[in-house]
Amino acid sequence: MFLSYPILASLLGVLIAQFVKIPIHYLATGRLQWNLLFSTGGMPSSHTASIIALTTAIGMTTGIDSNEFAIALVVSLIVMHDATGVRRHAGYHAATLNKLLDDFNRLIDSIRDHQFEKTEYRGPLKELLGHKPLEVFFGIITGILIAVGTYYIYPF
Repeated sequence: MFLSYPILASLLGVLIAQFVKIPIHYLATGRLQWNLLFSTGGMPSSHTASIIALTTAIGMTTGIDSNEFAIALVVSLIVMHDATGVRRHAGYHAATLNKLLDDFNRLIDSIRDHQFEKTEYRGPLKELLGHKPLEVFFGIITGILIAVGTYYIYPF
């Protein structure tokens, strides 16, 4: 096999977490959105599930007192902090910029003097970038369950 157990667990973590977003969103809204399979944000955090599955797999194979586990744990903490911090706030900024651009273009449309050019529309900025802490928490649970489940299935 070309994949090590930690890599397999990590890949399964991101794939399963991305897929699970579809039925969770359907149960919450009644709308089936297949594009969630390729989107960022949402429940559970696939970034968190992936990195936690990797960290758990490394801990299970090398021990929690190993240097490899320590590195994976620190990277996991950075990824989770980023998901709930920087990326989430970037989503808030995108929402504000989308509103400003929409308001600006409506203002330009309402001005009869056409010396102003309308701002080029390139589509709205993506607003769903980061995660709520609960989404990251369920990403952690997803990652651990996938890594432990894979450990007992994967022949290494």
